[in-house]
Amino acid sequence: MTTESIVAPSTTPATLTPDGSLCAAFERIRNTTRALSAPLHAEDMVVQTMPDVSPTKWHLAHTTWFFEEFILREHAPGYREFHPQYGELFNSYYQAVGQPFPRHERGLLSRPTVADIFDYRRHVDVHMLELLDARPPSADLAALVVLGLEHEQQHQELLLTDIKHVLSRNPLRPVYRDRRAPVHHPNGTLRFESFAGGLRRVGFDGDGFHFDNEGPCHAQYLNPYSLADRLISNGEYLQFISDGGYKNPALWLADGWALRQAQSWHSPLYWSADLTREFTLEGERALDLDEPVCHVSYYEADAFARWAGARLPTEAEWESAAALSVVTGNFMESGELHPRAGLSQLFGDTWEWTASAYLPYPGYVPYTGRIGEYNGKFMINQMVLRGGSCASAQTQLRASYRNFFPPHARWQFSGLRLAKDV
Repeated sequence: MTTESIVAPSTTPATLTPDGSLCAAFERIRNTTRALSAPLHAEDMVVQTMPDVSPTKWHLAHTTWFFEEFILREHAPGYREFHPQYGELFNSYYQAVGQPFPRHERGLLSRPTVADIFDYRRHVDVHMLELLDARPPSADLAALVVLGLEHEQQHQELLLTDIKHVLSRNPLRPVYRDRRAPVHHPNGTLRFESFAGGLRRVGFDGDGFHFDNEGPCHAQYLNPYSLADRLISNGEYLQFISDGGYKNPALWLADGWALRQAQSWHSPLYWSADLTREFTLEGERALDLDEPVCHVSYYEADAFARWAGARLPTEAEWESAAALSVVTGNFMESGELHPRAGLSQLFGDTWEWTASAYLPYPGYVPYTGRIGEYNGKFMINQMVLRGGSCASAQTQLRASYRNFFPPHARWQFSGLRLAKDV
């Protein structure tokens, strides 16, 4: 089956270098993944602390498997796979490719070793660069490579969020990297900016790469609304807690309240029991009241919004506002890997929960061929998040980018922005 419709025609996807070099982009992004794993010991890379978390070793292998399975097997004549069982071990959820190893048991894979996985990466990298150097890639092949690079950047963020959860569960409170002197940026007063209603275009519209779930571009009517000019802070969320926010069922959706009780939630993930400290990738440190609150579920974000006399924005409202903004903010490239206070922009720091369920846009068509399971099969029981986080690659983000997680998810860098009707 042809893969011509996998991604939109693209001459300058964000993953590429200014001269459009696939080879240079491939090396840069693959090297970034390796650099993100460099602060870790082999023992850190094999731990799985909950079903949603994958070991670092698995991320390193899965992103490599993606290139081997979807590109080298089909486009590199004579290519010999690195190991005949790696497809089973490192396939994530592509049932059309084979039976994946159970997600919740990835932490049981003591073998292959971390060293084996780095050998695997080198093997695939050599063959990928040979393939791309051999001749100018066809449009189909270039589209697949770009998709693989965008996929790897998504896993770079997952690698960071997953290792944060792993380290947080260790009583020794180990750090991902040495602590940097935190810079305090005081917040201004929370203000709301109004946006006119009317018929708006939603979804990706233009040239360049985009995921299938970002299209097609379509019209959607919006009532007039307003958005807060910044994310909700730790200090503001602490007021919600102090006012009994976790004890008042009237503020919560029924499923969220049941989960809050079952899981004994009393604060965001990684906050200390006395609400004065939080665990970060640099270890535990004092809670900065001006920093954006993060690691909250959709249920917590929704309860806070109701307590504040507001609501969460819909994804169409968020995108309509963000379409007027440049993608600037605090992303993975800044090196901070933690939300920064005092910024007023729609991108970066934390993913923002929206009030929108993750559903297909009108006329949605998934990728064709074996890669068609990438996004569409998850369009149920998930909520949309927008804007990117301090662990996201800035080069990936745009106003139409749709992230999605189940409403109970807390281990991602997820926060909230308030909206109101006008």
